[in-house]
Order: sequence, then structure tokens, then C-alpha cells
Amino acid sequence: MTEIGRQEALQAVNFLISNGGTNIAEGLRKGAKVITDRKWKNPVSSIILLSDGQDIYNINSPSTNCPSDYRMLVPVSMYQSGASPLHIPIHAFGFGADHDAASMHSISEASGGTFSFIEAESVIQNAFAQCMGGLLSVVIQELKVEVECIDPILQLASIKSGSYRTTLVSDKRKGSIEVGDLYAEEERDFLVKTDIPIDGCSDETALLKVRCIFKQPVSERLVTLDPASEVKIQRPVAAQSSVVSMEVDRHHNRLRSAEAMAKARAAAEGGDLTSAVSILENCRKELSETVSARAGDRLCVTLDAELREMQERMANQRVYETSGRAYCVWD
Repeated sequence: MTEIGRQEALQAVNFLISNGGTNIAEGLRKGAKVITDRKWKNPVSSIILLSDGQDIYNINSPSTNCPSDYRMLVPVSMYQSGASPLHIPIHAFGFGADHDAASMHSISEASGGTFSFIEAESVIQNAFAQCMGGLLSVVIQELKVEVECIDPILQLASIKSGSYRTTLVSDKRKGSIEVGDLYAEEERDFLVKTDIPIDGCSDETALLKVRCIFKQPVSERLVTLDPASEVKIQRPVAAQSSVVSMEVDRHHNRLRSAEAMAKARAAAEGGDLTSAVSILENCRKELSETVSARAGDRLCVTLDAELREMQERMANQRVYETSGRAYCVWD
């Protein structure tokens, strides 16, 4: 922006007033129009939504168990898997202890953005700074990871990718993950499980090959990175002592914790806080008995702390409704 442009923008912001309630859908439509109608287009663009999530114009009495009610607030052009070539991720910041966390989370998830829980006004600045810092360091866009079996006897059992869109072809020999944008120095970890039949005819089996396809933000050129090497496994005649991969075990724990958190949230939303707390406690116990946890792995320590925090925020219905629900959705 030019200096004159900055002053005009600042003046426009200073003249803004609030009245009439919350209309998230109209605000997002206006934001999409502004981005679409730009004369000069940056390679990376997003919308930041700070709200209590309580849209009084479009959602009358949505069910917290029906995210489709909230997803209707998002314009089609912003959907991550939409037909529109313009993808606009929404980074949602749920403000206030009583904000509708399910609404804000559904909006960010539908668009491929992020959701942050702003529990106190004092942390808004840091949360915004983190988000902006990430947007300014996007080095890869529209990343797609393809996984394919090499040996004809192999099949993919599952691809664990969290909320990322995953495709597994009918013969289960090939799958893909739509990752989206990556920041500089950012890493994404996925667990791929395969079914490996008994084979006494070979000393080694070639398992998988991984290919990455992405767009460079500045040149908008599509790049394909073919695998430099194949994933292989040794097939000894006699079974050797089992060695657990610390890295794989860590991510098993991450997935185990995520599944427990989801089950606990569902139980809490159903009013059964006792079961919710029990689910989290059982997960903490299972976690403590794993190889990586016993080795003092930092991720396991963090997961245990998150599970314990969720338990505390599910102590009773009042605590859960004032801060627990928002924390659990964000977490």
C-alpha cells in the first residue's frame, strides 16, 4: 500500500461502528468479493475472521452436532474442495468464553484455514501476529501427497491424515492427501499403514513410493517431485527381536489422543461429563505405557498435559459451557 492508501484505509477503519448483531455469512461474502475484485493479486491471500461465532441472521438454532448448519455460512468460493479455482482459507479466531466454537471451527475447516480460541483480550495481538507471520512465509501451495504400493501383493490399510482430505482408490493400492499450503520450515506428518502378506520367496520387499505435487506461490508453476528412493522392508527367514520405531510410536500416540479427545467431546456434548473424563483418563494411562512416553518424549508430555487440561475443563457443566467447549474444539 502507498502512504496515501494506508491513511485512507486507517480512516475507513476508524469510521466503522458496530450495530445490528452478527452476520457472518454476509461478512464472508463481502470479504470474498473484495479478494475476487482486486486489481493487484498477491499469490497468497486469506481472510481473518474474529467473532463470537453467533450468527443471528442465518442460523436460528443450529445443532452443535450438525456442522453442516454452520458450513452454509461459508461462500462456495471459499470451500477447500469447491469447484471454484479461487481458494480462500479463513483463519477464524473465536473470541470470548461464550463464543460458538463449533461454528468457528466448522467455518475454518470448510475453507482449509485454522481456528484459534481467544480466551482473553490480552492474547489477541500475539494470536494475530502468529497467523500473519505464517501467511507471509507460505512457500508451497496446493500440496498433494500421493502414496502408491510397489509390490503387486501389497495394499494400503489406511492413511491417517487428520482433517486433511484423503482419497484411497478402490483397489487400495494408491492414495493421496490434499495438504494445501505449507509455511517455511513447516512439517506435516502422516501415518500410512499397509497390509504385508507372508512371503518366503524374497529377502526384501519394496513397499511404497511417495510423490509430491504442489504450486510455487510466486511463479504459480506446478511442480512434481518424484521419489528419490523407495520404502523397503527386509524379509528374514527367522523373526528377529522387535524394535519399535520411536517416531512411529509418537504419532500413534498423537492419533490415539486425538481420537480420545473427539470421543470425549461427543460425550460432553451429550451431557455425559463423567464418561468424557473417563475416556481421557484411560487414554492418559495407555499413553504412559508406550515406548516413547517411557523415554520422556516431549510430544507425549504435551499430549498428556492437553488431556489433563481437557479433564479439568470438563469438571462440571458450568465450567464446560464457559470455557471447556471452546477449548476442546480448538485443541
